[in-house]
Amino acid sequence: MPPVNFGSYQTKIYYEGTALNKLPAITTNPTLLEQHARKVLSSRAYSYVAGGAGEKSTMEANRLAFRQWKLVPRVMRPMDDQCISVNLFGQEYKTPLIVGPVGVQALFHNDKETGVAQVCAELEVPYTLSTASSSSIEDVAAANQAGHRWFQLYWVHDEEILLSLLKRAKENGFTVLVVSLDTWTLGWRPTDLDQGYFPFYTGIGNEVGFTDPVFRAKHEKNGGNMEDIIGAAKAWVAELDDRPHTWEQVDFLRKHWEGPIVLKGIQHVDDARRALETGCEGLVVSNHGGRQVDGAIGSLDALPDIVDAVGDKMTVMFDSGVRTGADAIKALCLGAKAVLVGRPVIYGLALGGKEGAKSVVESLLADLWQGMGLAGMRTVADCNRDCMRRINYSGEGTNML
Repeated sequence: MPPVNFGSYQTKIYYEGTALNKLPAITTNPTLLEQHARKVLSSRAYSYVAGGAGEKSTMEANRLAFRQWKLVPRVMRPMDDQCISVNLFGQEYKTPLIVGPVGVQALFHNDKETGVAQVCAELEVPYTLSTASSSSIEDVAAANQAGHRWFQLYWVHDEEILLSLLKRAKENGFTVLVVSLDTWTLGWRPTDLDQGYFPFYTGIGNEVGFTDPVFRAKHEKNGGNMEDIIGAAKAWVAELDDRPHTWEQVDFLRKHWEGPIVLKGIQHVDDARRALETGCEGLVVSNHGGRQVDGAIGSLDALPDIVDAVGDKMTVMFDSGVRTGADAIKALCLGAKAVLVGRPVIYGLALGGKEGAKSVVESLLADLWQGMGLAGMRTVADCNRDCMRRINYSGEGTNML
């Protein structure tokens, strides 16, 4: 089969606009996407997805890091058979773009996780299901069908429940386990705090737990009733961690998960080296989109040193602050093997349900494809640091948080 031409989405938009007077239902402008979503979301829903830790300085650092790296395009290079496929953990993917884990998607649209998982399968883009999902593991797998799906784990206290989550994920075709290390407790998030809003206490985002047979049995044994949503929500939230785990405890996951394990939330090069010692196959350089530690380093700024330290021995991926195809190219040039994207897809979901999410992913793929081609990068292997220059930039005037 010939490589997929993701640039055909741009051609489709131009043709439909010219010949059929049909404009895109969702903006292709990344600076407008969040603004449009804000108009259709409740204040609580918008604050939850768009908010960050403290004064959002880490979110700003994520965007500033992208602005300080500039692409240096090359010209007169053949683009025959342009291809952006990658191989991750022995699996061939048509694109380095992965839809990252975002919880409580029912808060943004009734299509929720199942809808996004469905369109990811249609686009052949891997979908990562959050433990904080408002859809069950089984329902997402059914919606995703033959698609590629990964499972993001928030560690729980009870080992029997933890094993049940791993078992369900494996039985339902989730092939990669993504373990979040940076969210064992919530960061200080003023926009949510000022509204006194935590969606999980309303029952939103608990479906993975609520549908787990081991959790249900334990809750009922303790006198709980699953019909009492608030009571069940408090019980499930209590199962989630309120303390960091140790590196040695990764061995427990290694023993009970047959497949690649990816550690997400690495920012320090020493933690990357320690992650390598666990025997895990991959890591994600991420600061949780600026939602956890205020005043932290931009995720892209952390990437090069981590790639230099462990990139030849494990699969280093990237997350946090990605808004455009150019952002993804920059992360690839700095050594990431794949790029996870979160907020933009959720803004698309808010604006148009699963089809809105699909439009955003298609736009990102087309932007990535066009940008690589115009910069003289025929394949992902052509993305390297020689294609980049770093400049100093204050970031004043930018509104792309």
